[in-house]
Amino acid sequence: MAASMSKLTVFFEEPFWVGLYERQEGGKYEVSRIVFGAEPKDREVLNFLLTNWNRLRFCPSVEAAEPEERHVNPKRMQRIIQKQTRQEGRVGTKAQQALNLQREQGKRERRTRSREQREAEKERQFALREEKHREKHRGH
Repeated sequence: MAASMSKLTVFFEEPFWVGLYERQEGGKYEVSRIVFGAEPKDREVLNFLLTNWNRLRFCPSVEAAEPEERHVNPKRMQRIIQKQTRQEGRVGTKAQQALNLQREQGKRERRTRSREQREAEKERQFALREEKHREKHRGH
């Protein structure tokens, strides 16, 4: 059975509160960044995830090792959780790499889209000039 792991970290990134949802399943690691704005309450975060789950945009998958399935002593688990909450939302390097990959992909898409728009505008301007040129010579 393939183990899966998901984790939501909410932290303050000037000037907004940001949520970082990480999921790992079947050797694939994906990250989604959620901007909340004002400080969200726990129930608001849960409600957001439940209502907008299908609209979350995850970065392209990154290869990752399978999460380990092992029993952890409850006291040790509490210590681990407290240590993670004291980190004050530091993003792991794997998450940073995945977010950078997503940012680069969005940048490439924007570049191609703007290039296509520029070329279409040039073609439109050329067609207008040609039409105007034909109109001038129509009656002579």
